[in-house]
Amino acid sequence: MNAHEIDYEIFGEEMQYVEVELDPNEGVVAEAGALMMMEDGIRMDTIFGDGSSKDNSFMGKVFGAGKRLITGESLFMTAFYNTVPGKKRVSFASPYPGKIIPIDLSKFQGKFICQKDAFLCAAKGVSIGVEFSRRLGRGFFGGEGFIMQKLEGDGMAFVHAGGTTAIKELAPGERLKVDTGCIIGFEHNVDYNIEFVGGIKNTLFGGEGLYFATLTGPGKVYIQSLPFSRLASRVFAAAPQGGGKQKGEGSILGSLGDLLDGDNRF
Repeated sequence: MNAHEIDYEIFGEEMQYVEVELDPNEGVVAEAGALMMMEDGIRMDTIFGDGSSKDNSFMGKVFGAGKRLITGESLFMTAFYNTVPGKKRVSFASPYPGKIIPIDLSKFQGKFICQKDAFLCAAKGVSIGVEFSRRLGRGFFGGEGFIMQKLEGDGMAFVHAGGTTAIKELAPGERLKVDTGCIIGFEHNVDYNIEFVGGIKNTLFGGEGLYFATLTGPGKVYIQSLPFSRLASRVFAAAPQGGGKQKGEGSILGSLGDLLDGDNRF
C-alpha cells in the first residue's frame, strides 16, 4: 500500500484546521462535512468507502464501505484531487474545540487505533477500517462497543480531539488508567481493556462512571481532556428545558441569581 505523499500545516489554537498541499494528481480523503475551503483546480468526488482498496469490483467497494457502516459512519467519503499543474491547497476544520493531531502511519508500523469518530482526513490510499474487540468487558462497557477505528497504510492521517491533548509513552508492562471517553487513540501494540472502578461509594457517588479503561504498554497513547460527549452533556444540562426557561447557572438562586449576574431574561 502506497499512500499519496502530502504536505500539510495546522493553523489555530483552540479551533484548528489543517491545510493540505497537493501536488498534481495527488489526493486526500475526508469525512463528509469536514471541508473548510479549497483552491480552484481541486476536484471533489464523493466515493464509496475510503477508496483505498485494490479491489475495484462492486463487491470490493461494498466491503470497503461496509467497514465504515459498522462504525456508525456514512457509507460515503469525499475525495479531493489536484487536477491542474502546480500545487493546490485544501483545508479541513475540526468540528469542535480541540486539537488536530497528525499521524504518520509509517512511524506507527502502518497501523493506528482511534475512537470511531476521531478521524478527520488522510492521504489518498490510507485505509479507514474497523478494529474489533475480542474481550466482552471491553465491548459491553468500553463506551466504544466492540468496535474502534483503525487507520492503516504508510501515509499521513489526521485525527481530532477535544480540549488539550496529552501524549504518553508507556514502557513495557506500564499501565495507565483513563476515563473511557478520553481516549483518542494508541499504537496497535498497546493493550486496551476495561476495569471496574470498585467500591460502593465510588460506584454510587463518584460521578466518574462504573468503568475506566486500562492501557498497557509498550507504546504511545493519545488522551483528550474534553471528550465531545462530556461537552454535549454540559451544554444539554445548561439548555432551557421544557417551558423554555434556562437553568440558573452557578447559583442556587436560579433566575434571581441570573438577574444579579446581569442576565435579565426570565
